[in-house]
Amino acid sequence: MADAASSPAPKPEGATGALVLSTGEVLWGRGFGAVGAAEGEVCFNTAMTGYQEVMTDPSYSGQIVTFTFPHIGNVGVNDEDLESKVDGAVGCVVREDVTLASNFRSGGEFGDWLAAKGKIGLSGIDTRALTRRIRKTGAPNAVIAHDPEGNFDVPALIAQAKAWPGLEGMDLAKVVTRTADESWEGSTWTLGAGYAAAEGDDRPHVVALDYGAKDNIFRNLVKAGARVTVVPAETSLEKVLELKPDGVFLSNGPGDPAATGAYAVPVIKGLLDRDVPIFGICLGHQMLAIAAGAKTAKMFQGHRGANHPVKRHEDGVVEITSMNHGFAVDNATLPDTIEETHVSLFDGSNCGIAIKGKKAFGVQYHPEASPGPQDSFYLFEKFVGMLG
Repeated sequence: MADAASSPAPKPEGATGALVLSTGEVLWGRGFGAVGAAEGEVCFNTAMTGYQEVMTDPSYSGQIVTFTFPHIGNVGVNDEDLESKVDGAVGCVVREDVTLASNFRSGGEFGDWLAAKGKIGLSGIDTRALTRRIRKTGAPNAVIAHDPEGNFDVPALIAQAKAWPGLEGMDLAKVVTRTADESWEGSTWTLGAGYAAAEGDDRPHVVALDYGAKDNIFRNLVKAGARVTVVPAETSLEKVLELKPDGVFLSNGPGDPAATGAYAVPVIKGLLDRDVPIFGICLGHQMLAIAAGAKTAKMFQGHRGANHPVKRHEDGVVEITSMNHGFAVDNATLPDTIEETHVSLFDGSNCGIAIKGKKAFGVQYHPEASPGPQDSFYLFEKFVGMLG
């Protein structure tokens, strides 16, 4: 990687895309997908599969995903693997050019799908070097740009990257949340059968606060035996209680938990005061911790991938998990009322809590996977089992 103080690398012949960092560095490559320019934080994801699920995860709002696996896009896209209809990642950086799709489930080409979604792709980048840079110096702000004619105003793109404020202090949940209540229907997907139907009206009722949720979370709640109503992020405590929940779910989502917590934490505190069972994932986990007296902090590089080992303190079992987060609960700030239940074996960061004396717990990782291993489905069953 070029030194941060050096001049931008000159554009090589044939370059139609660029990743312009706020430090002034420019990584040239070949653009695909949507044409234009978009700013975001550059992160990396180590998953070998599931690029469509990653790109449609609302937790990636405001981020440019660098895929460490070199062959991205070669199995195409399909309508069944979408995780959300709202914005996810603004763009992606890949090593190899996207080839024609080769998969029996494919319904289209990755590049065409990106263009239709307004997302920019950039290939021909040394993603290993970029990943090492992020690990060494942290996740930079940047602009990803694509122009088929190769015309770029580099100084303007550098200025755009420098002007973007970054994710710290940013509330993105209200940008990606649903705008109306929704009764969720449908369970998990299986090959040849599609999505299973929900069964029975006597299931315990879960009200899910949508801070930028992945749809597979709701499918797993249904699979575990719940009836699910999804509500917008800014739904009031009074409205949640009017829905007569047997339990409340706090979803994943993008941005800074402290910023979203300005309106979400008072609701969570009200639920805790009323002893309503609560289960939180990712951003929801972080805000549950804040509501119980802990603090969160921006991580240096974050955790994103489908191979993260997490130790469960209760019995020492190690779960291989899917993760996507750039903020974490500061385990040094956990009060006596919070029990740490899980911890990352990569860096010791907090990955799970339980509120003492309450039926309330959360995990930092994604037990619904999609993509990723399914070691942690038991957490949905644990939550729904509390509601009987």
